[in-house]
Amino acid sequence: MNAPGPLEVRAARTADLAAIADFNAAMALETEARALDRAVLGRGVERAFGDPARGRYFVAESEGRVVGCLMLTTEWSDWRDGWFWWIQSVYVAPAARGRGVYAALHGHVREAAHAAGDVVGLRLYAERHNLRAQRTYRRLGMVETDYLLFEELLERPAL
Repeated sequence: MNAPGPLEVRAARTADLAAIADFNAAMALETEARALDRAVLGRGVERAFGDPARGRYFVAESEGRVVGCLMLTTEWSDWRDGWFWWIQSVYVAPAARGRGVYAALHGHVREAAHAAGDVVGLRLYAERHNLRAQRTYRRLGMVETDYLLFEELLERPAL
């Protein structure tokens, strides 16, 4: 793929689910050297797509092909009396990187957040070693916070 043609950023449609799952699998392999269980991933993407409380997907399309995507989730801030929108599952196809795809997705999310009126900020997390992504986020006005991310993964029964 050469330089993409005009980009259209839009809410994902059912026809985009396979591309989103493929992008998520590629991202996990690239950033964490992790091969995701495709059945679990497919179910997770489909369940999020079917329930906006779980997440909302947006895609960037060029010349009829999805070249990037992200998912938004929300977090209520009682301190700020508003929502933080978390940008997750970010992926841009390798051939489209460095061509403004993520900037277009980010701009779309920023505009939607302003229009919503009750969103107080955008947040995301980045892999420590993914310096290219970090530069992109900084260039778009995001700043590194003082927070560390902790997690505890729980065993859950098979679905």
